[in-house]
Amino acid sequence: MSATSLPNTDPSLMKPEPLLEPLPFEFPPLEQQQFIETVGLSFELVGLPRMAGRILGWLLISNPTHQSPGELATVLQASKGSISTMTRLLTQLGLIERTSLPGKRRDYFRIKPNAWAELTKQRITQIKTFRQIAEQGLKLIDDSAPPLRQRLEEMHAIHAFLEQELPLMMERWEQQHTSQVMPTATDSPT
Repeated sequence: MSATSLPNTDPSLMKPEPLLEPLPFEFPPLEQQQFIETVGLSFELVGLPRMAGRILGWLLISNPTHQSPGELATVLQASKGSISTMTRLLTQLGLIERTSLPGKRRDYFRIKPNAWAELTKQRITQIKTFRQIAEQGLKLIDDSAPPLRQRLEEMHAIHAFLEQELPLMMERWEQQHTSQVMPTATDSPT
């Protein structure tokens, strides 16, 4: 290779890359931090990871409503790996969704619209499953004395009741929610 084919490495001819100043970051106020931690602890109480709850807590109050994984990691002082794992869990649970913004190359997360109604519908399916399990168990001990059957009878009774009542409650909630969201003729601009 000749000397003329080598790239010019004369330092006086090289332009330095402009330095990008990081944007100033302010942690959320103490009250918001406490809210985030409360949601995290609440998740832990029901057997879910605290970090998933902390992410959800921040997404419930953040402005803007969408946050990048890097923003979540910074605000929550968590590793990007943890953020990735927990956002995947929250997405699978149906509480958050991945979104993108026009002209931006990164993904963002936000609370999924109707997440709470969908979560309740999923619970109705779980309740039905537990009722069916109780029925199977009762068939297995059909000839047993009443004290032995009591545990499964209680399990069956509560789940059968909830299976019947929760869909009715959801229907009423959806009717109420729709009437509150839908504009009426008096709401139109004049």
